[in-house]
Amino acid sequence: MWLASRHFDLWAWTHGIPIDFIRPGRPVHHAPIESSNDRVRDECLSAHWFESFGYAGHVLDEWRTDYNEVRPRSNPGDRTPKELAAGLRGHGCEGAIA
Repeated sequence: MWLASRHFDLWAWTHGIPIDFIRPGRPVHHAPIESSNDRVRDECLSAHWFESFGYAGHVLDEWRTDYNEVRPRSNPGDRTPKELAAGLRGHGCEGAIA
């Protein structure tokens, strides 16, 4: 572990990339991001054997489209994120949608 972190630290420093660690004792500091990363890893990355970067990009694009536009969520009405955003636009909430 020590050797890998020293190499990573040197790489980040030589490329001008600041490293910002989670504060000690705060393992859930970035819980929504970690949850999203786990979902991508479990449902997409671990389920495929990628033979090239192009194929990986294609599979990830398909997964992202399915996740954002096809699968309903547990929000009111069990709508997809795309449907939810469209409904918010219709109610004057355009500024709340990225």
